[in-house]
Amino acid sequence: MVFQLVDELVFPHPSLANEDGLLAIGADLSAERLILAYENGIFPWYDEPPVLWYAPHERCVIFPDKVHVSKSMNKLFKRPAFEIYMNSDFAAVINACSTVLRKDQQGTWINEEMKAAYIHLHHLGVAQSIEVWESGALIGGMYGLVINGVFCGESMFSKKSNASKAALIWLCKSGKFRLLDCQVPNDHLLSLGAEMIPQAEYLQLLQQK
Repeated sequence: MVFQLVDELVFPHPSLANEDGLLAIGADLSAERLILAYENGIFPWYDEPPVLWYAPHERCVIFPDKVHVSKSMNKLFKRPAFEIYMNSDFAAVINACSTVLRKDQQGTWINEEMKAAYIHLHHLGVAQSIEVWESGALIGGMYGLVINGVFCGESMFSKKSNASKAALIWLCKSGKFRLLDCQVPNDHLLSLGAEMIPQAEYLQLLQQK
């Protein structure tokens, strides 16, 4: 069953989501609603209105101490070819994520409404980004929300080989977060040490202070 949201600031329990993770439809992308969603393991994912809200029954996550760093990536970090910063240009990261071409995907789900909503969350200190620079050019990065020490990753991009990997590994090695939520799996994430955990376990981890 898919729930129809109204103006009231409330979500059904994530366990009620459909098999594909779709939980609810409608409402807006206000800061208050987005924060409440992420606090309950729910996130928006759609390309055209109305807003679709998802809560997968299995969650793709990376425990920072389990991140896989290949020999080639270790060499890259030992000879600092990239400069990596946090929150140096959030808007540039989300804009790049919205335009980068992805395998087997047409267009983007990061529309103008979503960009405005997450930039607003960044101004509130809730959404954060990691930027990878080389010779003064932004070549990779990622952004997401921070909830109770969990980095809820939304999207990443790479304009040069290994740039997005460098951002993710830097995030895991920074010691700032106890969990990286990747939402749904792909081969790239799994190669970096991502694993699947039950929704109930994810919610428990998310609610820890």
